Amino acid sequence: MKKVILVVSILVLVGALALAWSFSSAVLPYEPLQTTELPLASPPAGMTLSAITTGSMESKALFAFRGGGLGDKRDFTMTAFLVHHPKGDLLFDAGFGRDLDEHAKTMPWLMRQLASYKKGTAVGDQLASNDYQFSQLAGVVLTHAHWDHVSGLDSLPPGVKVWVSGPEKRFIDSHAAMTELINRFTNIDYKEYGFSGPPYLGFPSSYDVWGDGSVVLVPAPGHTPGSIIAFINLPTGARYALLGDLVWQNEGIDIPAEKPWLSRRLVAENDEQVRENIERMAAIHKRFPGILMIPAHDPRAAASIPQYPAVAH
Repeated sequence: MKKVILVVSILVLVGALALAWSFSSAVLPYEPLQTTELPLASPPAGMTLSAITTGSMESKALFAFRGGGLGDKRDFTMTAFLVHHPKGDLLFDAGFGRDLDEHAKTMPWLMRQLASYKKGTAVGDQLASNDYQFSQLAGVVLTHAHWDHVSGLDSLPPGVKVWVSGPEKRFIDSHAAMTELINRFTNIDYKEYGFSGPPYLGFPSSYDVWGDGSVVLVPAPGHTPGSIIAFINLPTGARYALLGDLVWQNEGIDIPAEKPWLSRRLVAENDEQVRENIERMAAIHKRFPGILMIPAHDPRAAASIPQYPAVAH
């Protein structure tokens, strides 16, 4: 019996040490970007970009990236981004919705214990209060289908198209973990798209939404099977990369560093795919620092984009 207790104690100690190590600082290596020129873009006059903050969650940097501090409190903002384009507006993600208390129950239990949320105003209500014409909205483009990116769909008019990549639609249809909330919305009008365009800044393929280089989507699987990154290129020459949840805070690209093991398991990430895409974005960031990297949940990054109804041109 003593031997059994000793073995169990050793295993528990080893497991605890391994878990502690998984939070330690670890820099991801990456190869320099081979592309030397920015992709061509001809965004139309009048194209704009706005951020729409719908609430936030409070947690610790410890859970956001390897090397983050336990005493470093972080706000994880829930931000949607509105691109106004003459061919049709696009809303990237929907943030927190009206029925947030109910929606938050779809989070994994441990995640609910590790973070608290603050309510804001749902994206549809913010748009409506500024007399937005929803007939202009070509659709909501989901960077991925987790609950905190789809909750705000409950504030948008019926019939608004929800754009998802093919792999993300299959992920939703599988009713996999973390898709419970979007599957509760039974009347979603999906628009499924693929990536038949050429390589883009090191990504193997792309989808140029309006054909003018102003909004280019690339596949970035890993956080979910159909996650994407959106490159937004404005008439003034300003360029942005909406990263979704590839990383949760700026340090994920700046260091670069992945999320700790526990955080990755809570959201069922594919570690290899996420690392590959972080390394790609880190290489882009190094080669083209003028492209502003915007993780979906970092208020410091979102602050570089005017809050709706103000706009960046």
